[in-house]
Amino acid sequence: MSQRIELIDLSPRRASFKSEVLSGLRKPRKELQAKFFYDKQGSELFERITRLPEYYLTRTEIGILDDNADEMVSMMGKNFVLIEFGSGSSRKVRILLDQMLSGATYMPIDISLLYLKESAAALTDDYPHVEVIAVCADYTMPFEMPSDSRFDRRVIFFPGSTVGNFERELARIFFRDTALKLKSGDGMIIGVDLQKDDAVLDAAYNDQEGVTSEFNKNILVRINRELNATFDLGLFDHYAFYNRPEGRIEMHLKSRIAQQVSIDGETIDFREGETIHTENSYKYTIEGFHELIAESGFVPMKVWTDAEGLFSVHYLRVA
Repeated sequence: MSQRIELIDLSPRRASFKSEVLSGLRKPRKELQAKFFYDKQGSELFERITRLPEYYLTRTEIGILDDNADEMVSMMGKNFVLIEFGSGSSRKVRILLDQMLSGATYMPIDISLLYLKESAAALTDDYPHVEVIAVCADYTMPFEMPSDSRFDRRVIFFPGSTVGNFERELARIFFRDTALKLKSGDGMIIGVDLQKDDAVLDAAYNDQEGVTSEFNKNILVRINRELNATFDLGLFDHYAFYNRPEGRIEMHLKSRIAQQVSIDGETIDFREGETIHTENSYKYTIEGFHELIAESGFVPMKVWTDAEGLFSVHYLRVA
């Protein structure tokens, strides 16, 4: 790896993946955590999703970042480290790095070690003045965020409306725990998807090319590979819809038939039509998001939106 990259590997071990998968599939309403989508193949599939015509989220958020990056960077101040949760390809952070003309330090945190290495190397090739401290970790779980006395401030970059994947109470806990890892004056730039017409939301998660279906099913591919499982992908359907009463998109994998699947020697039974709930994506109003972070330690400082009001980007500061 480049001499400008430091790698810290805090990735969860296989035993943790196995225990969490089996725990979720033993429940009366089967579920898998969305974080398990993002092995190398899953991360690449998600990048394809972000470029689909139906998937408004990424291009809209990029438009907001393009239009307002200079103001965002000015709000961060000087002598800070930029920390990205769920960095993926690090595509969006480049918009901010373009505004940082002098030396910068960037800390991508991602659960996929291979994808993290590749994206960090690509970024340093394009931004030789940027020091990268790459951390492989599950940022949704307790972990020790690396600190560095060289910096006066830490600013978290959390784009993509990934916060929508958290149940509301877990989101409150996430913001509270994250604020406790920071100090007064530290910040967060976060993307939050907004409530809108059901048809727009349904189309975004049921694309005509079937990439989202492939992404959803890839979690079964990963379980087969890493846990010696026997999922037949042809016997599960991608199922996604907007649950308006709950204010969220739900993604499921629906069993076409009654069947049994072996996972590392344990048998899991499926009824015909039974689903595995793989992801929620909550949609907020701006006021609703501000209520979510109330009493977390974060204070809303600024919000940017697109002309159609599809998406929002917020600057939060630790009180």
